[in-house]
Amino acid sequence: MSDRLNINQWSEDDRPRERLERLGAQALSDAELLAILVGSGSTKEDAVSLMKRILSDCQNNLNTLGKLTIRDLCQYNGIGPAKAITILAACELGKRRQAEKPQERPDLGTATLLYNYMHPKMQDLDTEEFWLLLMNQNYRLIKELRIAHGGITEVAVDIRLLLKEALLCNATILAVCHNHPSGSIRPSKADDDLTQRILRACQLMNIKFLDHVIVTDGLYYSYHESGKV
Repeated sequence: MSDRLNINQWSEDDRPRERLERLGAQALSDAELLAILVGSGSTKEDAVSLMKRILSDCQNNLNTLGKLTIRDLCQYNGIGPAKAITILAACELGKRRQAEKPQERPDLGTATLLYNYMHPKMQDLDTEEFWLLLMNQNYRLIKELRIAHGGITEVAVDIRLLLKEALLCNATILAVCHNHPSGSIRPSKADDDLTQRILRACQLMNIKFLDHVIVTDGLYYSYHESGKV
């Protein structure tokens, strides 16, 4: 009876899937990443050991691995056509990613830029929506997220959710936008109160609160430009 442990019997700290979830893909070796793709090895070796052996035969070079054929890969015990296809597909995706230009992140550093970015999403809405825009220190967008929607005159916003998303994305700057279906850009007392609550929460967490922009079809109101943020 073999004493070899399969990956499911490893400590959770050592399993590739769990390590990727906990530490990020960059923390895993090439063999571990490939082992996640193939899922299992053979009766003689686990998936990580199998992929280490295949990579070793390729001089630990992913470019060389990508030049193998399905038939080449199927010579290894534990690799069938389906796993071979998965490996080669991953290599091809890596090659295509290398050829792509990085996606340009929009600059949202002013109220006008925020309005121009959000206006197409909001111009035809007949109920209010509240959006969070998370940015890096250069005012480049990291993530946009609709936080709340539904009311004709107001929406309920959980400030804890704003801060949670900012922290998860390592954002240093945030802005918020909501629309007024009525077409009026005049902020309500509820808008003012919410803006001040967000400002205080951001100050506490050392996150820059850039602006709260009220969007209508053709006009906007900026708390920053109005000197209220």
